[in-house]
Amino acid sequence: MKRALIVLASVLTVAAPAMADEALAKAKNCLACHAVDKKLVGPAYKDVAKKYGNDASKAGALADKIMKGGSGVYGAVPMPANPQVSKEEATKLATWVLGMK
Repeated sequence: MKRALIVLASVLTVAAPAMADEALAKAKNCLACHAVDKKLVGPAYKDVAKKYGNDASKAGALADKIMKGGSGVYGAVPMPANPQVSKEEATKLATWVLGMK
């Protein structure tokens, strides 16, 4: 029983941050254009992580794109600026996206 509780606690510890960041993505309407594993209007988050090489040091650059928008990286459809997303939130979202495999 004790071992089962330790395993459950470790699973919840690992899953909680990912769920929290998914909740932030939902709250900031990111999931209207993006999905974790498939292209919608914008690229799948896993494709973004692949392009950045899962390099967490690039979270700052991706956070800037989240806030300011961008175009031409994943095709003709531009990503609009997201002024409702703070620098802290954008960095949290970018770190979450870049951690996907």
